[in-house]
Amino acid sequence: MLGELSLLSFATRIFAAPVAPTSNRNPLRFSAAGTFQLSIFEDLHYGEGTAAHIDCSYKQSNTLPDFLQAKTPPGVPSMHLLPDFEIPPSNTNPRQDIQSTGVMNTVLDAESPQLVVLNGDLITGENTFLDNSTAYISQIVAPLVQRSLPWASTYGNHDENYNLSTAAILATEAAYPLSYTQNMLNTSNPATSGVSNYYLPIYPSTGDPATTAPSALLWFFDSRGGLYYQQLDSAGNTIQQPGWVDQSVVDWFLATQASLAATYPSTPPIPSLAFVHIPTFASAAFQSAGVSPTHEPGINDDNPLAMQSIQNNTYTGHDIPFMQALLDTKGLIAVFSGHDHGDDWCAKWTGALPGMNLTGNGLDLCFGRHSGYGGYGNWSRGSRQVWLDLDLPGQVETWVRLETGEVSGSVVLNGSYGMDVYPPVADTYT
Repeated sequence: MLGELSLLSFATRIFAAPVAPTSNRNPLRFSAAGTFQLSIFEDLHYGEGTAAHIDCSYKQSNTLPDFLQAKTPPGVPSMHLLPDFEIPPSNTNPRQDIQSTGVMNTVLDAESPQLVVLNGDLITGENTFLDNSTAYISQIVAPLVQRSLPWASTYGNHDENYNLSTAAILATEAAYPLSYTQNMLNTSNPATSGVSNYYLPIYPSTGDPATTAPSALLWFFDSRGGLYYQQLDSAGNTIQQPGWVDQSVVDWFLATQASLAATYPSTPPIPSLAFVHIPTFASAAFQSAGVSPTHEPGINDDNPLAMQSIQNNTYTGHDIPFMQALLDTKGLIAVFSGHDHGDDWCAKWTGALPGMNLTGNGLDLCFGRHSGYGGYGNWSRGSRQVWLDLDLPGQVETWVRLETGEVSGSVVLNGSYGMDVYPPVADTYT
């Protein structure tokens, strides 16, 4: 467990300074042994202030399906950062940020990832100011820069707010050669499509990427949400941004898949994973049918969970095209989400689910573990690990590395997942 922090350690926080932008990223590659590991950090929530204790109660609404109620956290007021020479209480920023960095350091000291995924809600945008919002990126990526670890981000609903834009976060990340975060959509209106929509190929350990087919693909999607950056309505109120993967992104996803299939005709198709901050309705539907503690081990305390396509406490179905596109993606093994801090289970989507017309095909839907000390909840923090092995195509080994150093909920996402029996995961708290 993270111990008390001294004044010296507090005042000498380490920040990672970016260097000049470069487009020359080294290709991601499997190891010589044919393996590739990812560490996923979810909901770090840097920059959160004293008042940022989000109410995770649930609001009744008879406009939702019977089994589902939307989570509706209230607005969170801002506060100024305390100067470095003050020792803040244990539940305030910037001590929370130091504790979050401690979680990252503990995980990365215990694991050996080839890529780190920052899967949304990097920053609590409602608690930051226009002149300091993106400065938190240097704190967030410091453990990665210190270890020369490449990373890739998706953005979440707290990353887009009146004083913080995901476009600005992307521009800040682009200054780091180790950042692989991109925006591959050619659109005149990024507010509609979001920003962090792209894919990354992972190549074999040897071979020229110009002439070698990828061994795996990683897809990243922006589920948006939050508030429009620096926009007010006619009454002077901030404006909510829709919280789902937009149709323009789905169109890009399908077109890009077709292009890749034409470029790399492969039987079987190239295996892939997907990352999106806010989970789809399918995760909520599966949860409503019952998450087994031994077949889908993990904490399941955000129940019902909050998912994409909620407007005015009503499920709108705007994520249906995205879910259909995921199901239609040949070779896609699993989708990894965060957002719901009290969930970290994986589920195999097979057959029909309550309240849905789509039929699952065995796609695995996974939550990560709440990684940051910002954001609601005091469950033990951690990071989901994902292990790919070219000798075991079509399956993934995954576990959560906790801040205590312990391993939690280790499972194999294969054809029998959902029937295999695992030890249950106990709720633990800090």
